[in-house]
Amino acid sequence: MRHKVAGYKLGRTTSHRRAMLRNMVTSIIMEERIETTVIKAKAVRPQVEKMITLGKKGDLAARRRAAAYLMTDEAVRKLFDTVAPRFGDRKGGYLRIVRTAWRKGDGAEKAFIELLGSEQVLDEKRQKRAEVRAKRAEENRKAMEHAEAQAQKDMAANEAEGKTEGSDKKE
Repeated sequence: MRHKVAGYKLGRTTSHRRAMLRNMVTSIIMEERIETTVIKAKAVRPQVEKMITLGKKGDLAARRRAAAYLMTDEAVRKLFDTVAPRFGDRKGGYLRIVRTAWRKGDGAEKAFIELLGSEQVLDEKRQKRAEVRAKRAEENRKAMEHAEAQAQKDMAANEAEGKTEGSDKKE
């Protein structure tokens, strides 16, 4: 029996589980929203909340503790500069777990885990992606038009050569 045994094992060894949770915490801080299984989301929630609490402290020791846990220096910077100040007056509950669907392969229940207040950031990211897609589509359209124009010029040049070659052969 598992009396008073806290945490989720997630079917992994200790080192694998620890590395996976560190990667997920880093991803949540960087992306502000990830999709995973419900159980993993519940397992990672306390770790993310601890990191945000460290970010709210803001002193050097907290920064070093966060840097020891998070995978990248960029994640530490974002945690202390943008994420933690957003929750300055909040005592806890920095995350939201939204159940979405079941995974096709094994039927595991999936969910989004996201930071509260990240809707604006996610909307900005969507707009940037849409702008990049529109720009790429415009570039592709121009390239296609240029290629078609070049092909027409080549065909016209070939026809002109064919007429001159044909007239040389008849004489």
